[in-house]
Order: sequence, then structure tokens, then C-alpha cells
Amino acid sequence: MAQTRQSVATVSLTSGAAEKAREFMAEENLSPEAAGLRVAVLPGGCSGFQYGMNLEEEPRSDDEVVISEGIRLFVDPFSGQYLRGTVIGYHSSFQGSGFTFSNPNASGGCGCGESFAV
Repeated sequence: MAQTRQSVATVSLTSGAAEKAREFMAEENLSPEAAGLRVAVLPGGCSGFQYGMNLEEEPRSDDEVVISEGIRLFVDPFSGQYLRGTVIGYHSSFQGSGFTFSNPNASGGCGCGESFAV
């Protein structure tokens, strides 16, 4: 089982993103004390990498568990190296809503805002 430890990934949520994560967890009947939000970097997208997020009941054995704004974030070792310093927000507007990523490691991105290069 994954252990909570000093963060290597240093990924964090804004209060708005944490509130939205709590809403999604409640809709899925997931306990915030055990479940969490998986934050991942996946190969793909038009710039080389893309972000992935998913609610999960528990961390995997090699996950880093980061607690931000009361939400447990599950980060695998591959993703952690690309997420250092990343702040995840939540944006809602007339044109749409969704999670946003402010990643200081990204050297470029694309117009869709969902992929990045390092």
C-alpha cells in the first residue's frame, strides 16, 4: 500500500479544484479519507504529453500520496517527475468548465490546453 511521505511531485490543488473534486467524490460515494484523485502524465496529445485525472478508491503500491486542500492525490513515479510544482485549478465559464494545469516544467503546449511538451 502506498505511503504518505514528503512530496517529490509537489503537485497541488487550488481551493476551487479541491471543492470540485469533493463534489465528484460524493457523486461516486467515495470516502475522501481512503479514495483520491489520480493525477497522471501520459504520452500523447499534440505536444507529446497529456494530463490524465481519475477518481480511484485507493493508491497503487508505488504511488506517492500527496494531500492538498484535504484531497488525496495519487501520483505514479513516471508522472511525478513532470508534475513538480504543478498547480491544478478549476475553471468554469460560459464556454465550458474543467480542470486546468499550471505546470512550470512545460516548455510548450497547444491550443487545446490539454497537452504539453517538456
